[in-house]
Amino acid sequence: MMVPHSETLNIANQAFEAFSSGIAHGDWSAFLNWLSEDFTFWFPAGPYQGWNQGKDRASEFLHSVSRVFPQGLTLTIEQVTSNDTTVVFEVRSEGMMQSHAYQNQAAIAFDVKDGKICAYREYLGVIYQLK
Repeated sequence: MMVPHSETLNIANQAFEAFSSGIAHGDWSAFLNWLSEDFTFWFPAGPYQGWNQGKDRASEFLHSVSRVFPQGLTLTIEQVTSNDTTVVFEVRSEGMMQSHAYQNQAAIAFDVKDGKICAYREYLGVIYQLK
């Protein structure tokens, strides 16, 4: 059964608010509650590069992000694109990476199934890397 596009967008928006709060403050519990039991995620670099499975693995990853950005990151949504199953947030991120100023752009995709986020994919820009 297909979920109406507006419901997918609503679920993804709420989950993204929880994600943004987690990356800003380091408390990921609200976002983790949005994840399905069969959750998978893809990340382009580092120890979590490639496909990862499970909420426990996601929790490890998210908490590692908070260690890299101990003061948090601020995400600003530049654009949202969606269909019946996937919502992509194009974001600008700003903060401190350890003791260095950090800015970047990314696309974060959430797949929605049965009212939960079942998959996450992140595509990073190279703004920070080129400085």
